[in-house]
Amino acid sequence: MLVNEARHLLSRASSLAARHQLRAISNGTAQLDQQAQPKEAKQPQIKKFEIYRWSPDNSGEKPYMQTYEIDLRECGPMVLDALIKIKNEVDPTLTFRRSCREGICGSCAMNIGGTNTLACISKIDTNTSKSLKVYPLPHMYVVRDLVPDMNNFYEQYRNIQPWLQRKNEATEKKGKAQYLQSVEDRSKLDGLYECILCACCSTACPSYWWNAEKYLGPAVLMQAYRWIIDSRDENTAERLNKLKDPFSVYRCHTIMNCTRTCPKGLNPGRAIAEIKKLLSGLVSKPSPKLETAALHK
Repeated sequence: MLVNEARHLLSRASSLAARHQLRAISNGTAQLDQQAQPKEAKQPQIKKFEIYRWSPDNSGEKPYMQTYEIDLRECGPMVLDALIKIKNEVDPTLTFRRSCREGICGSCAMNIGGTNTLACISKIDTNTSKSLKVYPLPHMYVVRDLVPDMNNFYEQYRNIQPWLQRKNEATEKKGKAQYLQSVEDRSKLDGLYECILCACCSTACPSYWWNAEKYLGPAVLMQAYRWIIDSRDENTAERLNKLKDPFSVYRCHTIMNCTRTCPKGLNPGRAIAEIKKLLSGLVSKPSPKLETAALHK
């Protein structure tokens, strides 16, 4: 009797194992069939880009807009991704500046969809029924395509002398110890030092369009204020004297395009207003909270 029961149990076990094995084979076959079936191809998402083109090599040729079509499914999300794709795969003659690709260097500043911004942090509008227009920064001479001539802008920046200036530089041990600054004084630089000099704000300012040779523009004036208000800088009077003419600062009419367009979310208009208050004598630069040259004695 025991032998018969053992045979019966072995028979049941082998039957269950066979069922599980058949089920596994069946499931595996179904998965292979599903994998073998061709996947439905995704429909392309074609976006048109109308890009400003001009080359100094073609003398007498007027600027024109050239249309490119890009499949957004095969492109990164930012406008700079599309420009790089066009240059690499469609038209190698397209010229533009770019570097960091993360909104830090300011190289890829251009006018996108009517707004001055950075191509690397400007998302592509996925509405394919509308084309996206891309121009160089407005009211600047164009070197080629989307590359503006920044020489005047950088010359203006150089003229404000953007570095710390001390009255006793000859006797201080420069480079061997730090200049002290209190937390409160350091906080006054917030919203100023982050400027990346992309020129988006200056080229959005009508006053800069009309007086670019004399009016310093929002970006440079914000940098000027950054050094004027720095508690470690001792050349405040001289810096302000350079700005007293009728054009350098006072061409600002608080249109505020600069603040609206800044890709870093800064407020150049406020910095210019603070310079005007200093020039008019309404306020004066406060004394440092710490003796700035303490470590140099």
